[in-house]
Amino acid sequence: MPAEDKYRYHQQQLTSPSRDFVVANKDDNADLPQVSRAIYVGTGGDVNAVREDGTAVLFKNVPAGSILPIRCFRIKATGTTASDLVVL
Repeated sequence: MPAEDKYRYHQQQLTSPSRDFVVANKDDNADLPQVSRAIYVGTGGDVNAVREDGTAVLFKNVPAGSILPIRCFRIKATGTTASDLVVL
């Protein structure tokens, strides 16, 4: 029997738990499969994230287990030392 989803018909908000999440592949040229609501950082380090306007911003020393509450289109391989990233 499948798990019951009591919240299936509730409207999704930015503060709601993410329903869609995918592994974030670090790439200097390819966009993420979906724009993030946030990025989960499994193994700490630096995260070089790209905004909608193409500007790259380096988040230094992000601790393991952190959630970066940012909307980004790409995570660059160059400059990103964090790993086990998940797009929320």
